[in-house]
Order: sequence, then structure tokens, then C-alpha cells
Amino acid sequence: MLTAGLGTRLQPLSFVRAKGAVPIAGQPLITRILRRLADYEVRQVVLNLHHLPATITARVGDGSDFGMCVRYSWEFPLLGSAGGPRQALPLLPGHDFFIINGDTLTDVDLHAVARQHRETGALVTMAVHDNRSLVERYGGIVTDSRGIVHGFVPRGPAAVGYHVVGVQMAHPSVFAALAMGEAADTTRGLYRTLIAKRPGTIRAFLASGQFWDVGTPSDYLNATLAIGDAEGMSSPQTGRGSRIHPTAHLARTVLWDDVEIGERASLEACVVADGVTIPSGARFQNSAIIQQAGTLVVADMSHG
Repeated sequence: MLTAGLGTRLQPLSFVRAKGAVPIAGQPLITRILRRLADYEVRQVVLNLHHLPATITARVGDGSDFGMCVRYSWEFPLLGSAGGPRQALPLLPGHDFFIINGDTLTDVDLHAVARQHRETGALVTMAVHDNRSLVERYGGIVTDSRGIVHGFVPRGPAAVGYHVVGVQMAHPSVFAALAMGEAADTTRGLYRTLIAKRPGTIRAFLASGQFWDVGTPSDYLNATLAIGDAEGMSSPQTGRGSRIHPTAHLARTVLWDDVEIGERASLEACVVADGVTIPSGARFQNSAIIQQAGTLVVADMSHG
């Protein structure tokens, strides 16, 4: 089992925590991912780490708290969506394994993915959603009526196909021929070559259910608010040690740990990272806020 992609695309929040450690409705993202894997009786996990790895290892340890054994593959420098699994192969079993993105949450049925993967004899099975807006935003894959993947399309208003939700099952032989330690991509490289040489060996699993991306601050905010609402969490979401002045106004806002909100401050649709002090009377909307050397650093989230 490889969990890939605990990366640095979340800006500016990634200055503070690695993405897998960001809180999603009171729980670190990586905790939610591992608990879901444990629900499917996944007991052996390899975490692919690069940005601020200690923020993940300190929370996960050897995985015993989750009823699993967790090992780590250290990716310095970044090796891409194919190079990362290649580097982790010595830690992985010699049979098919899941690849789970570390910047998404989904309730895809892993048992169903594995069952289809075995029945079709595929080398790679990619879970997908039929969601045009996500294909326009991220790009997608093109399949035939049997679910055989024939290609990949870039994002844009003309994009058609299915959206890949960040859950795959693959055989280790797919990555074995790659050079160890060299960067390589799946959908822009390795998988295209595999489709050309061995048509029919990459297949799509059409999934239903929920999908949340946390790759940008605005996506993160929407995801954690939606999950918090579904789980009955109070609003605003407030981390450990955070303090809000009684006269402050907060709406659709997430505070991480040790945040202080001053008198008459107003925040709407904001994410406030660890240790930030919002001064009295300050007003922010659609902002991701960190603090460096006593200075607030604010990123506009209005455009995603």
C-alpha cells in the first residue's frame, strides 16, 4: 500500500504544516485517510513523504494506533506520481497494491475496486467520477464502454471524460522498469506508454459517493466545513489553544492551533494557520493567513 502525494501544493498553508497534517474538521488529513484504510482491513501501509515529514511521522509513528504497520519512503527531491511509487517498491509487496493520493478524501469502495481489478486482469485500475466540472478543472481520462482507458485529456472548457479521484490499484511491474531516483509521471508519461504497448491493461472504476480535494486553500476550506457540518462540528472550527474575543465575528472560518482573534475582528471564509494573532478591528474575507516573524502573510482565496 502506498499513500502518495503528501505534498506542498497547499499555499501558503504548507509553510506551516505538511498537507497530510492539516486538520480536517478536528482530525489531521492523514489520520482520516489511515482510519478509512483500516476500515477496509488494510494493514500494511507505506507513506511517501517529502515536505515537513516530521509533522506526519510524529502523528502516525509505526501505525500501531491505527491497527496497521506503517513504513516510510523518503522522497528527496520530488519524483512525481510514477517516480514516487518506483522508489517505494522495495517496501511494497510483490502483488497488486493501492495508491491513494494524500491531498484528497473520498469514500470510494476499495473492496469493489480490488474486485474489479482482479476480474479484468488490469495492471492499473483508476477510480473515477463522472463529473464534468472537475474534468474541466483538472483534466481526466477517456474510456470505452468496457471501462478500458484509451487516453488522458488536459483540463479546460473543452475537456471530456472522467475525473480521477486519487484512488488506484496497480501491479508493481508497472513501475519496476523505471530508473530508481528519477522523476517520472503516470498520466503524462508511464501510463501513456503502457496504453500504447499493452492496450486494455489500464481500466477505470466508475465510483459514486463523496470526493473532497484539499489541494488549494479554498478547496481545503470547503472540504473541512462540509465534513464538519456533516459530523455536527460547531462553527467556527477552532484548534487547540485558540482564543476568540467575544466581540469578534467569524463566519465560515477555520482556525488551527494557538490562534488569537482580537476584539471586534471580523473573518469570513478564512483559514488561519497555527500561532497567528489577528489584531483588534482587523477584517479579512476569503483569505488564508499565516504569520512569519510577527508579520501576517495573507493569500487571497477568491479565485481558488
